[in-house]
Amino acid sequence: MTDVLLSGARDVRGTLDEPDGRTTAIVVACPPHPRHGGSRSDQRLVAVSDVLCGIGIACLRFDYGPWDDGYGEREDVRNAVRWASDWSDGDRESDSRLPVGVFGYSFGATQALLASADVDPDPDAVAALAPTARLGNDLDAIEALSSIEVPVHVLYGERDTTVDWEPIVERARDRGDEVTAHSGDHFFFGDRDEIASTVGAFFERTLLASA
Repeated sequence: MTDVLLSGARDVRGTLDEPDGRTTAIVVACPPHPRHGGSRSDQRLVAVSDVLCGIGIACLRFDYGPWDDGYGEREDVRNAVRWASDWSDGDRESDSRLPVGVFGYSFGATQALLASADVDPDPDAVAALAPTARLGNDLDAIEALSSIEVPVHVLYGERDTTVDWEPIVERARDRGDEVTAHSGDHFFFGDRDEIASTVGAFFERTLLASA
């Protein structure tokens, strides 16, 4: 693990987890709501990072900067994607940019969709676990999802009453995106290993295929 400071106007710090062997891609992991204890140490993010490192994919887990009603947090995700793209550009064993993915849980899943819709450079794949449809009138994840042109995987809990996930799942299915249902609620207790394996397999298929 390596502590990193992301560039930008906000104070955003992260942890870079790297595989023991050759790195083939990198995924940015976006935590849940910071005002409800969400951080880079969230166990769902850590579980996904562990799986990714096991298959040769690095993972950048980060904490949002000061609370800004979702707007600054969206920029934090954009900056994290830019950081990952810069880090992977001219890999230690290659002259080409490594593929970059984005993963988020809950608030972080919505932010992953919002940021991935218009960040430059575009990520290569996006996975969203338990996203909500909107964080505000102009923070519309459904509209953002409609603009994303790379592979997307939406995962949700069938008993989740915490977030408004149904419109996102419906839109994802209409687009032909991958959708995975879990029987649990918003917190996925007991499902974390299965979720991490599913997310890891998605990024292995999509990121390594684009390498």
